[in-house]
Amino acid sequence: MDFSKADNKVARKLFEVALQRELKKEMQLFSEILDQWKAQQPEDNRDDYYKIFTAVKDFDKHIARRYDGLRNSWFLGTITALLVEKIITADDLEDFSEEAKSEISRSLKFREVNQL
Repeated sequence: MDFSKADNKVARKLFEVALQRELKKEMQLFSEILDQWKAQQPEDNRDDYYKIFTAVKDFDKHIARRYDGLRNSWFLGTITALLVEKIITADDLEDFSEEAKSEISRSLKFREVNQL
């Protein structure tokens, strides 16, 4: 299902909200890694450097896969995934048309049934 032009605009705004939430969550994780390094003060810093480097690299790949080159035909699946991962909530969907909300709900139910 492709969204209407109006719903596409809503989706793009929602993706920016979701991206900002994901960035904030990961920045907190990066901070925790650095705080742990500061507390331990190891003589060899390579392992801790590698932890932060790997966390940033893995997150960058995740963000690129999820948001880069996002086509309209992928909006429904992306929104469904964001809901399942609790990055967005049902409240975030209020600006969508009733038709789009219905499709999103159907997609969630379909995903839940297939995960059992």
